[in-house]
Amino acid sequence: MSGHRVILVSPLANGWAVLCAGLEPLVFQSGGRAEAQARRLAACLAQLGRAVQVRILDRSRNLVGAQLYPAT
Repeated sequence: MSGHRVILVSPLANGWAVLCAGLEPLVFQSGGRAEAQARRLAACLAQLGRAVQVRILDRSRNLVGAQLYPAT
């Protein structure tokens, strides 16, 4: 699907980042907390009318999950 925003949960040397174009990166020590924040951010953006896809990378930077939040 094109035209949607992507939120990426990506590993860092000492933690995890939540990356989204137009926003400052968010950094967490726990991957689970980073994923939870990415999902909350996606849900908020979807409620504002913007389709969003959350993509989760593992420590090897392989895509291990993706979820689409359609605009509501």
